[in-house]
Amino acid sequence: MALVTLVGSIVLLFLLILRASTWACLFCFTAQEERLRVCQMFVGKDVSKLRQCKDTFETAFEILSDMEINYDERSHLHDAFTQMILSLQEVATAQGSFIDAFPSAAAEMKRTIQQLKKVQACVPPCGVQEFTRLFHCQGCYSTICDLPLDCPGEGLGLGYQGRGRPYAGLQESPDLSPVQDLIVKRGNQALFSCTVGFQLPESELTYSWKFAEGGLRTRDMSYFRDVPGAHGYLARIRPVQPKHSGTFVCVILHDQRPLARLYFYLNVTGPPPPGEMELQVTFREVVNWSAREAEVIVPWSPSLGELLALPRALTLGNLFLMAITAAFLSASVTVLAWPWTHPALSEARGCDTAHKRHRGTLHSPARSPRSRPVP
Repeated sequence: MALVTLVGSIVLLFLLILRASTWACLFCFTAQEERLRVCQMFVGKDVSKLRQCKDTFETAFEILSDMEINYDERSHLHDAFTQMILSLQEVATAQGSFIDAFPSAAAEMKRTIQQLKKVQACVPPCGVQEFTRLFHCQGCYSTICDLPLDCPGEGLGLGYQGRGRPYAGLQESPDLSPVQDLIVKRGNQALFSCTVGFQLPESELTYSWKFAEGGLRTRDMSYFRDVPGAHGYLARIRPVQPKHSGTFVCVILHDQRPLARLYFYLNVTGPPPPGEMELQVTFREVVNWSAREAEVIVPWSPSLGELLALPRALTLGNLFLMAITAAFLSASVTVLAWPWTHPALSEARGCDTAHKRHRGTLHSPARSPRSRPVP
């Protein structure tokens, strides 16, 4: 007996859930108090009449059980249900019949739902596509396309030689593999475009670039590291070097939630460009030549003009030293030349010279007569 009661309860619960799902669209946009208020305005507070009004209300809206609407149109639909409740209250105030009012209101709501903006179709093969989100009245929940986050072959990778057009060495994956192959010659430039085929939100959209180095081809995010300075949907590498070989990934984010991931495998091939090779050869010759030359230290005695021609020669300190030197030389010349140019010293010097001559005359010995020459 207990088992039969349990089974009966489960069946009754299942029927209630199934029945509730048929008019759940009404529950999604109206409150229980609002519906009860409408029935009270139609039939008063009699319990049996309220139950009849309630059943008629729910049955009339079974036509909306399988409705699916654009998730972004929920606010418009909520406003439409609010207006419907007000209209039913006006009918009840005017002593109208709920038996006619409820089916008419349900038909009007169905026409309103059909006029709402349609949701976009899913665009395979990947991505979290918010513009395809559907709201289901049967259960009051929403869904989006069940597609993977990784986008195979969606983006665009190009290899450029200098600033010219894409060269013929570019290879892309024709089979839409999860990782797009890009072959670029060493010294050229590589361009990655993080674009997808479905519509993206216009606001709070960011791009994050990561790199798995060492020539690794992978989709395991644990191997990737952030690429500094790359924040837009375009990323460029120039010049491409062997150290850039590896997998690049672009993550499209909306409000910090990932919408899609695109992978690019960069394969760097070929020798260095001719200009780089010539530069390396020249540098190697200079290094070898410098090693063969003997080290010779030549003394250098620069002139004053050469010293003044040097950078930062006429600094404030050097000018001060030059002024002191010039003043010292000028004072030395003045001291040496001053006795010869002063008048008093010149007269004294002349008197001293005359006195010396006079003394020389007085002390000179007289010549003997015998020493006179014979005429």
